[in-house]
Amino acid sequence: MKRNIRLILFVMFMMFAVSSMTVNAEDAKVTGSASIGVFNKYIFRGYELSADSVVIQPSIGIAYNGFSASFWGNIDSEENPTQSFVPERPDERSFNETDLTLSYTYVIDKLSLTGGYIYYGTDYVAETEELFIAVSYDMLLKPTLSVYRDITEYPGTYVNLAVAHSVPLMKNITLDLGASAAYFAGDNDYWNTYERSTGDYTGEEYEAFHDGMVKAGLTVPVTGNISVQPVVQYWFPLSDDADKTVDGSSYNFNGKLDDTLVAGVNMTLTF
Repeated sequence: MKRNIRLILFVMFMMFAVSSMTVNAEDAKVTGSASIGVFNKYIFRGYELSADSVVIQPSIGIAYNGFSASFWGNIDSEENPTQSFVPERPDERSFNETDLTLSYTYVIDKLSLTGGYIYYGTDYVAETEELFIAVSYDMLLKPTLSVYRDITEYPGTYVNLAVAHSVPLMKNITLDLGASAAYFAGDNDYWNTYERSTGDYTGEEYEAFHDGMVKAGLTVPVTGNISVQPVVQYWFPLSDDADKTVDGSSYNFNGKLDDTLVAGVNMTLTF
């Protein structure tokens, strides 16, 4: 029911944005993109949410006058368990996540301020919602600091600092480099850590420098508004607590982080 309500709100927002393209075409420009990615793994904030399968991740977004709305999905070709993922449909194909994001960006010269809302429609865990703010500056490496706050199922704060840089190569092809580092602090009993003395998750709430990621890709134009981007990402834990186990159990209830290589390709249409 909750997912249906969010989906209706999202569709209404998209219809309003599209209608604004006609009504206010002279005042602002509506832009958008649609993409599909195919990868060997699904990693979310360092957590491994697929294994021994292929994931297909479609997305579509639209922006108008600072407002934007986007949809993102995850299709797993064969759900298999990991230290952070318990399949709802073991060994079967599953469209197991649909995320909806609404946001507004305000630009002051080279500084961009963004605030927004994310709904995570997940089949494998309880659906949840986040609010977020992000600050970015248009300079070398384009640093972006983002803060996410879960407001329903898993109260906690995730802070991420990311940098990115594109290097022109030939015939409009660019080499795209990026990196990020994140800190997480949980603040309810869900995030209690594993304690040897009790043999259960009764310890202090998980709080640690969490995940790091470096990536490299090539953006290759196919036509004027279609591009293909092969990409490789390397994810790794940023602290001992992030990959810690106690007596064979993950210190963090959500699962420990491993060094993980993700490879795949995105195809994007802009309009």
